[in-house]
Amino acid sequence: MTAPTSPRRGRPPKGSPHLTREAIVDAALQAVDAEGVDAVSMRSVARILGVDAKSLYNHVADKEGLLDAVAERILGSMRLPEPTGDVREDLRAIGHAFRDRALAHPRAAPLVLTRQLSSLDALAPVEAVLRVLRAAGCPPRDAVPILRSLVATLIGSLLREAHAGPTFGTADAHGIARRQDALERSGLSHVIEAAVHLSRFDGDAEYRFTLEFALDAVTARLASRR
Repeated sequence: MTAPTSPRRGRPPKGSPHLTREAIVDAALQAVDAEGVDAVSMRSVARILGVDAKSLYNHVADKEGLLDAVAERILGSMRLPEPTGDVREDLRAIGHAFRDRALAHPRAAPLVLTRQLSSLDALAPVEAVLRVLRAAGCPPRDAVPILRSLVATLIGSLLREAHAGPTFGTADAHGIARRQDALERSGLSHVIEAAVHLSRFDGDAEYRFTLEFALDAVTARLASRR
């Protein structure tokens, strides 16, 4: 007679009364980190937890609700800076805090950056930006389009960074050389002229430039109202 096997550490056994929404979201994030968003399903998460997939529905409505919860978990860990009263400095700090969270789990970045969420965790960055704009005297009817334009610009930059891959960075010398050579053979004069720059992608520098570019527009718009 063999001794009963113990459940894996960190995994509740099938039918465990200790299964929680938090544990399910943890497992889903683990799956995203390991294999990407497309690999997540109720079955794959249940497999990680060692439970029946049906038991997950007691805590999350469906796969879409689970993915929303993953995005909310990441956004909920965002450390929003205290406002200083300097519009540009405050928005800059929020922008960098947003990037830190969005790229903390690179494979989950599309969830954080593209899903329409309405939880308190998800709305906290929105509240932070609106607070800065309102403190600067910007009425809600103008603050909302400024917020959306700023967010759209930063999301575009972050999605590009998250999906650029190592061969479009600064570390892969061979990949950079091949891309630069292809650009220089394009026959397009301005592309050839800029090939050395087009063949490289520095995520930190690109994001800083994009953020400052967007902040130039925001501060100029706010100044024009005075």
